[in-house]
Amino acid sequence: MTMLRKAIAVAGLWFVFCAQQAPAQTVNEVKPFSLSSPSFEDGGYLALKYGGNNPRSPNCLGANVSPPLHWSNAPAGTKSFALIMVDLQGRAGQGLTHWTIYGIPASVSAFQEGELGKASGKFVGGKGLTTDGTYMGPCAPPNSVRHYSFTLIATDLEPSALAPGLTREELLAKLEGHGKEATVLISVAKHPGS
Repeated sequence: MTMLRKAIAVAGLWFVFCAQQAPAQTVNEVKPFSLSSPSFEDGGYLALKYGGNNPRSPNCLGANVSPPLHWSNAPAGTKSFALIMVDLQGRAGQGLTHWTIYGIPASVSAFQEGELGKASGKFVGGKGLTTDGTYMGPCAPPNSVRHYSFTLIATDLEPSALAPGLTREELLAKLEGHGKEATVLISVAKHPGS
């Protein structure tokens, strides 16, 4: 199953789950695993500074600052997290992987703005549009609106279990049978001239 389909499936299941919940919460109710950002709402627009920056591309006019990301209510038994950012319309709808990181310790529950622009002991870098796992923001073509999924996966793998440099597909294959739960945050970007 492609990452695009997985992101859509997770988002769809999330919608169904939320729609079935009673509006009032009880003290004993389990809160869902969730990913959020103080800089944009789910389905909201990303500020230009979070867009990719590449002087060779007329579509990459941002400052390539990584957005702040926070998560909570990881499932029991989580030992590490993986995070994948995909341009859902990229590659003719097959999804273009912008960013892949994993081996994020279970003790980590947030990344601050700009923190993911360089290598860190808080994650293992995979391959996306960069080969070291550093953040690469959206580069929406002119006159287009693009949707980007940030998918956070809780795993039962130790943070050091996987070697650096895995692609999205390789990572998902390695996580087969080890993923505990996933949550998706969708952002929207458009070309600044559009």
